[in-house]
Amino acid sequence: MTKIKMQATAIALLVAVFLTFGFAYFYSKIDNSSSTENNEPLPDNNEDGNNTDSDTDVNIPESPENTTPPATELPEEEPEDEKKRTYTYIRSKVNGLNLRSGAGTSYSSVGYINTNDMVSYKGISGKWYITEYKGKTAYVSADSAYTEIFKIEDEHNETTENIINEGLKLLGFPYVYGAVRLHDGKGNFLKNFDDTKYDCSSLMQYMFYYGAKVNLNVTTRTQVVQGNHVPKNELKRGDLMFFTNSSRYNNTGVERIGHVALYLGENYILHTASDYAVIEPISSQRWNYYIESRRVH
Repeated sequence: MTKIKMQATAIALLVAVFLTFGFAYFYSKIDNSSSTENNEPLPDNNEDGNNTDSDTDVNIPESPENTTPPATELPEEEPEDEKKRTYTYIRSKVNGLNLRSGAGTSYSSVGYINTNDMVSYKGISGKWYITEYKGKTAYVSADSAYTEIFKIEDEHNETTENIINEGLKLLGFPYVYGAVRLHDGKGNFLKNFDDTKYDCSSLMQYMFYYGAKVNLNVTTRTQVVQGNHVPKNELKRGDLMFFTNSSRYNNTGVERIGHVALYLGENYILHTASDYAVIEPISSQRWNYYIESRRVH
């Protein structure tokens, strides 16, 4: 019996030793693993470098080759329809439509426009449209028997609109043949310039100088060689259009040029010719006189 007890005791001791070393090895692996994780830097979710205690899970890629760098966001191209803007005008349905100093027929007339001529739209006051004429606020009847709203949609260009806005201020001022220019073609101001009197080329010179800081030359025949040629079918808002006239029709070269206007779109031009500065459609006769278009800004 004593021999059997001794064998049992020895087996028990062996089992105890095995269990002791086995558990020690197991726990040492756990402790080493935990120590390694604690030495790794924590993910930083705060741009200023301060760690946060956020409960949000952080996804860490398993290996560099599986990591896709964040895409660089390119600026979205402006949709085609957003590149265009609509410009609003008041169009006359009758000849001799009065523009008045106030919103009512009791106010004095400051000028007039004819059928299909237009002025800028600045708003409405009761039954009267608000516009600008001869550099001042003016009013024209909003009665549908006399006027209508007309819109021109075109590609937006800030410089072009600055030039046009300078011209809108001058609508109504009288045409004066050979009017004194604003400058000599190089930006040197001329004496005796009168900002209420223009012929076609001096009107364009004024608009381009104050609208775009562009120095146009002093006559249509010198302005026609400035800028770049524009084919008739590629005309854009803000292009200069050059025409001949009855007295220059049979001349040759630049000597044929006798008139200049600014194209607004939808067959409309802003110019002055024989009466006063106006926005009007290009007539069939004027198209017969058309020679050249130039883009100078």
